[in-house]
Amino acid sequence: MIRILLFNLLICIPFILPAQIVQEDGSTRDESELYASTKQVNQFFRRFNGEEDQKGVRFYEGDKNFRETSLRKNYITLLFDRVNQSIPTEQKKSFINDVTAKQNPQFLDFHEEGWFAEVNAIFTRNGKEENVLLFFKIQEEGKGYEWVIDQVSSAHYQQYFEKNESEEKAFLHPMSHELDFMNLHKSLNKENAVDFTGDDFKADPLSIFLYEMASQQIQFKSVTGTKFHFFQCEGWYFQISEYNRKGYNSGWLISDLTPVQKEDIPQLKAFIYEAK
Repeated sequence: MIRILLFNLLICIPFILPAQIVQEDGSTRDESELYASTKQVNQFFRRFNGEEDQKGVRFYEGDKNFRETSLRKNYITLLFDRVNQSIPTEQKKSFINDVTAKQNPQFLDFHEEGWFAEVNAIFTRNGKEENVLLFFKIQEEGKGYEWVIDQVSSAHYQQYFEKNESEEKAFLHPMSHELDFMNLHKSLNKENAVDFTGDDFKADPLSIFLYEMASQQIQFKSVTGTKFHFFQCEGWYFQISEYNRKGYNSGWLISDLTPVQKEDIPQLKAFIYEAK
């Protein structure tokens, strides 16, 4: 809450001072700072869409400010991580102009496809910690929605699925069938059994992960970080990350932005899923 104090009664000059909030560590923080911070992912959606102002006041259909173009441009500008210098200013402007175009404005929809969560989690295996990336997507369930695991990425799994692409790689002789495949004992006992799979083989880390969880070979310990990837805006990909720091530019902010063609989206998603 902003308080108007009159420090000089003789000339009646008002000074606008923000209220102070005492933090757990004893420090103070301006209330206006908390308003400006995008503290929740849902809040990021509303501010991106022009459905909430910086003070957290909601706009609803019928309100003159609801999804108003000029306000949206201002709000989206504030949703970028300003410390990040890797996103060119002109690229930001191009993105904002695209998503706020009067002829074809683009909005984010929490319940639609085109965005997913990346959760960096720690699991333990035989007493040792191991990083696993879990990718979640929103799915309709009954009368509501739920997050479900869509992909898993782990360096531990990846090491077992790297095919030997050299000319000396192991293979099953084309006449193996005439020997009733008796030569399998020499082949499948090797560590490079993946070499005997077809060219269209694709590893399924999620199935392995679920099996290891069910058989208690790995145990969940903690989450170390979360980010969200968005493909809902035509022609663009962006990522949001959480920044816990002082100042107005904090909370959930756009940390990565790049133009992307529709046909290149599967390749970009594959790159994200395979990141370690």
